[in-house]
Amino acid sequence: MEAKDKFIIDTILDTYSNIDDPQLVILQNIQEILGYVGEEYLTYVSENSEYSLTELYGVVSFYPQFRFDPPGKHTIKVCSGTACHVRGGSGIAQELEDILEIKPGGTTKDGLFSLESVRCLGCCGLSPVIMIDEETYGRVKKGGLQKILDSYKTEEVAE
Repeated sequence: MEAKDKFIIDTILDTYSNIDDPQLVILQNIQEILGYVGEEYLTYVSENSEYSLTELYGVVSFYPQFRFDPPGKHTIKVCSGTACHVRGGSGIAQELEDILEIKPGGTTKDGLFSLESVRCLGCCGLSPVIMIDEETYGRVKKGGLQKILDSYKTEEVAE
């Protein structure tokens, strides 16, 4: 683990040392700042707090908001709400899984994309909907996803 990561975690631990049972808030802050709560971070927190590694793993594995692995450069959110589901959202989700070769919660091998399934993106009139980072794509059709993903890959190569 890098020294800057230790410094960040130490700062978080110090910040919440005076409140009752800050465990969840500590883990949320680590993920917000460092992007995930991997094994090395959990071990460090355990070694520098009163929480056991088992206890920390229990919290992180219970709440779906936590990630054990670093997120991809771009996060793809697939809406699984009622409107999106009725209009073919599950097929869109499956196609993304097939193209990216990951399941929701996973990150592609190249670290470019992470995939998440969300309950609603608030764009029911545009269903089915996906969101990549802050960009919303409405009325997405099977077969059109590769073109969308390729634009991000092209952008990556250009950088």
